[in-house]
Amino acid sequence: MEQFTAFSDADRHLLNELLAQNQKHHGAREDIIREGEHSDDIHIVLSGLACRYKILENGTRQIMAFLIPGDPCDAEIFILKEMDHSIGTVTPSLISSVPGHTMKDLLLNRPGIALAFWWSTLQDEGILRERIIDEGRRDARSRIAFLIYEMLLRMRAVGVIDDLRFEFPVTQVDLADATGLTPVHVNRMLQQLREEKLIAIEGRYWTVLDPAGLRKVARFEANYLHLDRAKDQPDSEARDRLKGLI
Repeated sequence: MEQFTAFSDADRHLLNELLAQNQKHHGAREDIIREGEHSDDIHIVLSGLACRYKILENGTRQIMAFLIPGDPCDAEIFILKEMDHSIGTVTPSLISSVPGHTMKDLLLNRPGIALAFWWSTLQDEGILRERIIDEGRRDARSRIAFLIYEMLLRMRAVGVIDDLRFEFPVTQVDLADATGLTPVHVNRMLQQLREEKLIAIEGRYWTVLDPAGLRKVARFEANYLHLDRAKDQPDSEARDRLKGLI
């Protein structure tokens, strides 16, 4: 969340303490919270990869967003009666829980933290809007390219990676569920991007070989991620990590 604003030392210390208190390891493909459930706690990804998804009546799944380390999964759940979608892990993940009453206290009495959570929520909404545009306007090749470039930027912004190679252990079914395509169509598009020397895939690891070329195929604009500090503050580590990519 410091992509938006630098925390004071006191706020950073408090957050570190809170996140260290209630941690739970989840295996791959486990639900953190299911649609219809209520939780008095909010959940934050500390390591691994999770996703926001919904299962339709016919059993098909739509993935709305992938969640990376640092992402709150359900920042507003403590004020809602129930979840209207599910959060599940993609890989083994470490998840921290923050009690709802503590979250309320942070939002009311720690303005720096409150603003950062607002920023995180607005970024989440921006990502969801891009998935809507995927379904309505982007062709299959652009959808896949867009998602890959988005994951590269988000992981570099939080310091999960320092180069153009990142761990993204998703299946073609996962990508199909995230882009509204069939697994066969996803396979064809990935093969095309490989043949164009834009990406390389080695097991769990993806490499963007030609960032400018992939960005052009995706017609990618990073404004929806609201990476304010990466753009505006010369002393921001995120700015250095994203130099030349946004």
